[in-house]
Amino acid sequence: MKSRITVAWSTVASLLAVLPGTAAHAHAGLPETSNVTLRRGHPQDFFSGTTFGAVISRDSGKTWRWVCPDAMGYGGWRPEAYLWRETGDILAATGSALLHSPDEGCSWRTHPFFKSTWVTGLAAHPTDDRVFHAVTGRPGLANGLYRSDDGGETWTASPLLRTGLELNAVRVSPVDPRRLYVSGVSNNQMVVLRSDDAGDTWQEFPHALPELLRPYALTVVAVDPVAVDVVWVRVSAQGYTHLLRSDDGGRTLTQVTVLDDTFINMDLSSDGGTAWVGTLNYFFMGSSTGPLEKQPLPTGNACVLRDGETLYGCGSTWLHDWALARSTDQGRTWEHIFALYEIQGTQLCPRGTPVRDLCPARWPQLAEQLGAPLYPDGGVEEPPPPDAGPPDAGTPDAGQQPPEQRPPEPKSGGCAAAAGPALPLLLLLSSLLPRRRGPRRPHR
Repeated sequence: MKSRITVAWSTVASLLAVLPGTAAHAHAGLPETSNVTLRRGHPQDFFSGTTFGAVISRDSGKTWRWVCPDAMGYGGWRPEAYLWRETGDILAATGSALLHSPDEGCSWRTHPFFKSTWVTGLAAHPTDDRVFHAVTGRPGLANGLYRSDDGGETWTASPLLRTGLELNAVRVSPVDPRRLYVSGVSNNQMVVLRSDDAGDTWQEFPHALPELLRPYALTVVAVDPVAVDVVWVRVSAQGYTHLLRSDDGGRTLTQVTVLDDTFINMDLSSDGGTAWVGTLNYFFMGSSTGPLEKQPLPTGNACVLRDGETLYGCGSTWLHDWALARSTDQGRTWEHIFALYEIQGTQLCPRGTPVRDLCPARWPQLAEQLGAPLYPDGGVEEPPPPDAGPPDAGTPDAGQQPPEQRPPEPKSGGCAAAAGPALPLLLLLSSLLPRRRGPRRPHR
């Protein structure tokens, strides 16, 4: 492995900015995976969000295809996670819009019900594929929790809806789906709110956290799989992520660990005894009561997902040659599933869908960046499925533009893919970068 020289990300971004045909973006625009989900009831189907759209596999990770961000129409904020229904529908909250794909990732829309507010969190019922909960957090408006009983088609406001409330996350207990946790800010106080009756009534617990210096962004991130009263939150303070847990349903919080990095997500073992945390640079594991220890793998956008007793982890292709891997020994060793250079073109979709109309013209440039084959058979695009018709030339329709979204600012870790740099440049940059740091909150 090449020796790595300490270089600030600002330096790399400056280098990218002066290169012909490149653009400087947050995190220097290195293409990477950022989250992974499995289709409910179909563990062979993977959908992974990336810094350049998403990739999808329908054969247990053997082949992967690209869904370009233009076709998804999510604007400035990337979804932090996706939910894939057994029916094939895919949903995601971007922090601005609620995205919905009714056809397994070929066409996308932003749900019109939430056009005037921001959908900041989304959670699925653990057993009922039709039930979803969403929370909103647009300043200056009434925000709260909404419920859908038909797979995200229609939504109804819960009694938790008021001004002065800005919510950022919702979680449903796997033990008792009537137990809901949401988090955010209520009248400028960080709060955890809990419902024991599926959202009809609520208890509100403010958390000032005076032991931390200028804490902000308290967010519910996990609920224990066996204990309904155990809930996890993270909070940021002075560039650090503090991970805390409550054993009394959100009333009090106890610190488990402090991470000198930007939090991505976490998961828990089936018995609740082990915690895994992915951050912008590293992967942590340990007892759910702490401490958590840094692991050698994965590194770079290290997201985590547990499915049964199998663990899935995102990572950086530029650092350890895979972008997604699985572990069957609780994260101690990892088995390669795919690397970015193994993506085999765009998702095969019917004519007239946004993915079919917009993505093929954009694939050659991305393929060059990733070192991926232009076409999997060496020169001719793979034939589409029977209902898709012959492949298009890939020229986008100028009239099919994603709807404009106007979030106030990008989320931490919310990078867009940079255009232009080829694989050798990306490999050189990755060899120069020992680690990346998320944004620190400015002093006030």
